[in-house]
Amino acid sequence: MPYKESDEIKKMYYTMGEVTAMFNVAPSQIRFYEKEFSILKPKKNKKGNRLFREEDISNLKIIFSLIKEKGYTLQGARDYLKSNKKEANNTQDIIDSLERIKTFLIEVREGL
Repeated sequence: MPYKESDEIKKMYYTMGEVTAMFNVAPSQIRFYEKEFSILKPKKNKKGNRLFREEDISNLKIIFSLIKEKGYTLQGARDYLKSNKKEANNTQDIIDSLERIKTFLIEVREGL
């Protein structure tokens, strides 16, 4: 089967370094959130290195949004996620969609 350039290839797993670069934080903060929030469960390889899936990245986005942008405490964010997990996922999906549209529009503007 020939390779199609139009199909995006998505990674199945992201390393700790890639995740910290995405969120511009130290690895210790990611590890701390992993201990504090039960929804974060990255896989670990034989060496103990964390491997984050898309679901983990999405959960981290939700956690960072609640804590950094909305000003929730750790306990408040945990409680919110327990009672409103589906709503938080929907909100994060909308935010991701809007960010993709914004990026596309910026690229179109720069192309003019």
